[in-house]
Amino acid sequence: MITDIFERQEKKYMLSSGQYASLLPYIKAHCVPDEYPESDVCSIYYDTDDMRLIRASIDKPAYKEKLRIRAYEIPGPETMVFVEIKKKVCGMVYKRRVMMKYSDAVGYLEYGLAAPKPCQITREIDYLKKFYGNLKPAMFVSYHRLSFVDRNDNRLRVTFDDKILCRETDLSLDKGIWGKPLTDDGVKLMEIKTVECMPPWLSAALDKCCIYPGSFSKYGTAYTDTLSENTKEKEKVKIKGEIHCA
Repeated sequence: MITDIFERQEKKYMLSSGQYASLLPYIKAHCVPDEYPESDVCSIYYDTDDMRLIRASIDKPAYKEKLRIRAYEIPGPETMVFVEIKKKVCGMVYKRRVMMKYSDAVGYLEYGLAAPKPCQITREIDYLKKFYGNLKPAMFVSYHRLSFVDRNDNRLRVTFDDKILCRETDLSLDKGIWGKPLTDDGVKLMEIKTVECMPPWLSAALDKCCIYPGSFSKYGTAYTDTLSENTKEKEKVKIKGEIHCA
């Protein structure tokens, strides 16, 4: 079983097609493609019936956490995937993940089966499941990612995500990549991930391209967009009912 632990800062930026075109030459001058330079990232987020985890997250507290299964392809039962806890504490991101077969991951998170190979990270996941109780699949999120790493410091990664999709039905990774777009065509979400301060060349490049940090949570945006759509549908039904009664 492969386990990974990450501790880093993550800054996010929403780029127009023009900003992306302007910044890319700087990235290519100082970075090289990551070990996995291009991928389709697919995740299922787990939450309570009342969406407690994501509702707490979008309130921007000092501490927040998420639980998900993540794959880098459409998985079959034997495909290796990651079960991950992602925490953010006072701006610092901590990700703890363990690799297992997709069928084992579903059995572990959804059917109460034991982790195939218990370890410290699965014990932390077990605690999370017990603390929140009845965690279940809540949202599918996928996106296409390009990844770069600084040629002089592999602790600095820069990723560009587009084709960000979500759905709240068919909540299995093996159902394929489809759903509602969360961003406009041409828009890319850039994430800069670093253990230490941003290097001077990158700060200067962002300044020259007039690119500034923002806030964008894929799961949070999927949840708020879905909530808004559901509210609008309820209002339509209410109005239709009132017209019919009149």
